[in-house]
Parts: sequence; C-alpha cells; structure tokens
Amino acid sequence: MGLPSTFDDLIVEATALNLYQKLIAQLNKDLLYANIDLEFDKETLPSSLKLVLQETVYNLIQNKFSDYLNLLYQVDVAEIKIRALDGEDMVKLSEDVTFLILQREWQKVWYKTKFS
Repeated sequence: MGLPSTFDDLIVEATALNLYQKLIAQLNKDLLYANIDLEFDKETLPSSLKLVLQETVYNLIQNKFSDYLNLLYQVDVAEIKIRALDGEDMVKLSEDVTFLILQREWQKVWYKTKFS
C-alpha cells in the first residue's frame, strides 16, 4: 500500500474506494478514545473535516499538550514523523499533524477493508 502524499490524494482514494465514511468513523472512534470532545458527522465535507480537525490540533498543541500527545498515541502516529516536522510555525505544524493523523486513520481503514 502506498500512502497518499497529500490530503487531496487521500480524499480522492478514500472516495474512490467508498471508504470516506469509514475514515470518519475511525477518526471519531480514536477521538473518543483519546477523550477529545469532537465528533464528525458521516456526511462532513472533506474541507470541513480538515479545517475543524486542524483547528482542534492547533488548540491542543497550544492549550492541552498532554491531550495532544494522547491523541497522537491513540491514533498511533509514528513519533519519528512528528519529530521530523518543523515546529516553528504552529499553523503549519497543526496542518502537517492533521495530515499525519488522517493518513494513519486511512491506513487503518484500508487495512481493515483489505484484510477482513
């Protein structure tokens, strides 16, 4: 499996395979397990999904860092990928982390669909 390299590629692939709603369901499940007060409707537009999740990640980094770390742990984003990001610009960092979260969630959904 080649992971999508951009948000748009991820959405195109998820939509083409009819897995976008499963992606949202997986994200909602991990947000719940991480104790993050956020839930997306299954009909959420991709642009809204990205913006709301990015805003949430930004707020967690700024105000609730331990909750942010817990979310990364719950989603299972690779620590090496997080460490490779540039932390100088918080908006850019939150955008990059949001993509890594969605990329990892996509990986989970793809594997579950492919091998179950």
